[in-house]
Amino acid sequence: MNAGKDEPRVGVLYVDLDGFKAVNDAHGHRVGDLVLTEVARRISAVLRPGDVVARLGGDEFAVLCPNLGDDAAAAAIAQRVVVALDRPFVIDGVAVVIGASVGIATARPGDLGADGLIDAADRALYQVKGAGRGRWHLGSEPSGCS
Repeated sequence: MNAGKDEPRVGVLYVDLDGFKAVNDAHGHRVGDLVLTEVARRISAVLRPGDVVARLGGDEFAVLCPNLGDDAAAAAIAQRVVVALDRPFVIDGVAVVIGASVGIATARPGDLGADGLIDAADRALYQVKGAGRGRWHLGSEPSGCS
């Protein structure tokens, strides 16, 4: 059974780093690993209590946002992530500039399974990447997924 309309939403932000491959190519994997550590710290710093960030692999992260009041709350978190990752990273005295693109999907609990929510956020991310980098996109809630 679907949750009521007034139920809080759950959101997934799919974060892909822009320009990260160039960091490894120019500065090596050790610097790249330090940048990834700092990325995780910066993302965590702009989340709400109860939100969770995880590295999916490579230069991709996911953020789980339970208890969202509405889609605008997810968009606000995504904007904070984009801004936080737009600032240069200084690693061993080297300034490294990357950015982030974020795909967002939200649903009411019970409306969309975890896999469907992640897939929807991933599709939203690819829409962002196609339109330009350093921004976010809120995908529409798919219907008929479980």
